[in-house]
Amino acid sequence: MSNEREQDFIFTDADFRRVVNIIYARAGIRLNESKQSMVYSRLARRLRALNLEKFSDYLNFLEAEPKHEEWQQFTNALTTNLTFFFREKHHFEMLTDQLHKLHGPVRIWCSASSTGEEPYSLAMTAVEAYGRLRPEVEIIASDLDTHVLSKAKNGIYSMDKLDKVSPERCKTFFLKGKGENIGQARVRKELREMIEFKQINLLAHSWPLTPYFDAIFCRNVMIYFDQATQRVMLEKMGRLLKPNGLLYVGHSENLHHMSEWFHSCGKTVYRLTDKAIHEWGLSK
Repeated sequence: MSNEREQDFIFTDADFRRVVNIIYARAGIRLNESKQSMVYSRLARRLRALNLEKFSDYLNFLEAEPKHEEWQQFTNALTTNLTFFFREKHHFEMLTDQLHKLHGPVRIWCSASSTGEEPYSLAMTAVEAYGRLRPEVEIIASDLDTHVLSKAKNGIYSMDKLDKVSPERCKTFFLKGKGENIGQARVRKELREMIEFKQINLLAHSWPLTPYFDAIFCRNVMIYFDQATQRVMLEKMGRLLKPNGLLYVGHSENLHHMSEWFHSCGKTVYRLTDKAIHEWGLSK
């Protein structure tokens, strides 16, 4: 990479390294060299909005104003939000089996809700499992990115986003837009009311959550963190699980390095070990 990019804004190797260090310190996200173009394109929008010419000026501004609202814009810009309804289908099949065995109020935490496809898939699964539109299921859906949380809460999607949703589910769980809203669909009110959306930084010292959860979905999140950070985060999640609760992770993730606390009970699905239950003061 040359010292300066032939682009609209001055972006040097040193600027990229600063971005890497700043986002890691703030959100635990690791960016490798292959992300340089992505960093440029996403943050260039912020430089345009602030009428700045150099990345160094933008980064200097952030560091000089540690509580400025621009920090949220910076974090939002560098957060990747790839998702779709019923992604990794086998997890929802296993969740259905899990729900059939549970009685009374059920609590689920979706820790990386993105634009809402995952938590709404969880809600649809719960409705189908219990055979009623208002099951005793509470879903907490969190994300670091405030923009995607706003979109998720609205529950409005273009019809092409529903291409992986069966016609039966589309008819049952979505309302098609008319007039100026044609080509869009909104998740039914009953599903939206099952979900509480809130911003949570998984690197924060504490999370605004009340234990305990029957299931935690933390999928395709750990790939952004180093192993030391993963251990801290996963221990905190484990302590929020019920003793018989399940932790669902992404298809490219595993918990081999956490085998003293979690053991596999399905494809990328984990349960607490007896050691974890004992050490964390949980009881079956």
